Formats: sequence, structure tokens, C-alpha cells
Amino acid sequence: MSISLSSLILLPIWINMAQIQQGGPDEKEKTTALKDLLSRIDLDELMKKDEPPLDFPDTLEGFEYAFNEKGQLRHIKTGEPFVFNYREDLHRWNQKRYEALGEIITKYVYELLEKDCNLKKISIPVDATESEPKSFIFMSEDALTNPQKLMVLIHGSGVVRAGQWARRLIINEDLDSGTQIPFIKRAVAEGYGVIVLNPNENYIEVEKPKIHVQSSSDSSDEPAEKRERKDKVSKETKKRRDFYEKYRNPQREKEMMQLYIRENGSPEEHAIYVWDHFIAQAAAENVFFVAHSYGGLAFVELMIQREADVKNKVTAVALTDSVHNVWHQEAGKTIREWMRENCCNWVSSSEPLDTSVESMLPDCPRVSAEAPTHEGGYTPTTLVRHHTMKK
Repeated sequence: MSISLSSLILLPIWINMAQIQQGGPDEKEKTTALKDLLSRIDLDELMKKDEPPLDFPDTLEGFEYAFNEKGQLRHIKTGEPFVFNYREDLHRWNQKRYEALGEIITKYVYELLEKDCNLKKISIPVDATESEPKSFIFMSEDALTNPQKLMVLIHGSGVVRAGQWARRLIINEDLDSGTQIPFIKRAVAEGYGVIVLNPNENYIEVEKPKIHVQSSSDSSDEPAEKRERKDKVSKETKKRRDFYEKYRNPQREKEMMQLYIRENGSPEEHAIYVWDHFIAQAAAENVFFVAHSYGGLAFVELMIQREADVKNKVTAVALTDSVHNVWHQEAGKTIREWMRENCCNWVSSSEPLDTSVESMLPDCPRVSAEAPTHEGGYTPTTLVRHHTMKK
């Protein structure tokens, strides 16, 4: 059995406490002091010292995984599915490894959108300068020129990006379950233009600039002896700070800051921006939305902000386990009435597909997606497999 470094550090304290508790009043004071010491130790941070380096591959091949002909992620050598607990008792390290793989898969899905679905990657804001933070969406060649039909896809919240419903499903099930690709291919085959939103790409991360403290020795007006004392104190302070930083951040993870993307700093802002600059300009007579989870909330906010335009252009909306709330979002009566006629929310339920599901909110009909879980892929993919899109 392996013993972690943190256990070895704390073991003498625990033993000492056990011995002290058997003594008199003086010993109890020592017990109190030791308990106070233990309360000041951040065990989560201490456990980081036991971790291997957070140095992960930046390709699927580096992870020794690949997607097979069924779109399933499998180990190149063993053929086994992805294993989360790669190292036992190192949950944080395993989670970081999972996240690193997830970032690679996000880029992989972007490639599929361009190569397999023939979508174009469009940078936003459309008038962005070269130096400012940018995001992007994906569109078919005819998205703005198709005179008849346009399909708009909006995923939910979290780590997912354009083209995904759920990262967990991509990794543990297959690409068809976890991505929007089946929707896109079917929409294109049936003559739709397509726009794929990217509502979670709200900022870029950059490394925090290091703050350089000016040395006190620069103050030439002070006596030399006083400057020496100040320098000594400054060096001791820096030494303590460096020691604490080594304890707090043993992996030397970079301190990051977020730079938000203009007019796209939230999913709601993003939906409105894409509407104003793309969807509203599209030639299509009929626009259809498929919005999953938080994407449904973003659509309702879009409708609140652009009610007349949405009513004029949007024909129908398929919501999938939408988390919108017409009361909290203060959607007016006319919006609620329009939603009852033009929206349908397929929700997690074990009931047969399309069975009516009771709702306490007076907005759109709720019906079963014949899927017991919320995870994105099951609900939208059930729809695309069982329903024919409106012509």
C-alpha cells in the first residue's frame, strides 16, 4: 500500500495529539494548539504535492485514443473505452487529464464541422480589430442566401462548444450522440442552410502579468543603514512569499485572466449578436431553431429583445430540456402566446416519445424525449432519429 507525502507529513501530528490527549491540563492546551495548526492546513492543496506533473498530450494520438468507424472513442492498443480513473486516488489529476482530452475533442469537432459538414468558420465580432479577443460561429455556404429554410443550432451551458451537445457523451458514447453533426448533415441533405452558434466562447484566457515591486533601495534620499534594513525585510518577505507560493501551487500552474469578447460576453449576448449580424440578414423565408438546455433560455432572451423580428422570421422552435423560465425572464403575454403555438420542449422522461408531460409554466407544450437523462446528445439525437424536419 502506497502512503502519500501528505499522510507522512500529518502522521506525526496525529500521533502527538493522541499522546497529548492522555495527559493533564497543560497537555490539553497543546492539543488545542495542534488542532488549530491542523485547521490551518489546506489538505487539498497539500495533496497536490503528491501529483505527477500536469503535463498532458495535445493530440488524440498522444493520449493513445482514436475514434473508430462507429464514432466511438477507443484506446489505440487495447480497443477499450476511455478510462477516467487512470491513476487511483488522484481525482484532481484525473480530472485535469479528462479536461485536457476534452479540449482536444473540441478542436476535433471543429475540424469535422469544416471537413465533413462543409461549414465555414466565421470570426466574430465581424468588425473586430486584429488585437482584440474574438470568437467564431459556423455556417453553411448558403446560410444567408438560401431563400427557403435556415436551421439554427444552439447548445447548452458548460464546457461544450460549437457542434457539441455533451462532451461526456462524445467521450463515453459516440460522436452521433454527443455532437450536432447528425442534425447538420440531415438539415443540409433536406435543403436547409445551417448556422451553428458558439454561445460558451465568451472570453479568451491570457496569463496574468507579473507585478514587479520596485526595490526600496531606489530611494536614494534614505540613509544607507535604513535602506539595508528595508532590503533585508523585503528579501525575507519575498522568501516567505515564494515558499507559500510553492506550497499553494506546487505544479506551477499559470495564473490566468479572462478577456471578454465584445458583444459576446454571455450566451444571451451571443445569440442576440448572431441574430443581428447574420440570421436577421438571411434570405430564408422560414427559420427553425433547435436549442438545448441553456440554449433555450438564450432563445427566449433573444425573443424578449427582438420580439417583432423573431415572430416575423422564425417558423418553429424545437427546445430540448430547455431551462428557460418565462416568469424569471419576464417574458410578456404575447411572447408566451407565440411560444405556445410555435415552440415545443422535448424533456427528459421515460414515457414514450412525444407523450405529453405536465408543466407548471404557461409557455410551450412539453413532451417526452423518451430519454431518462438530461445529457444533450440523447434528447436532440432522439428527435433527429424519429422526426422528419418540416419542409
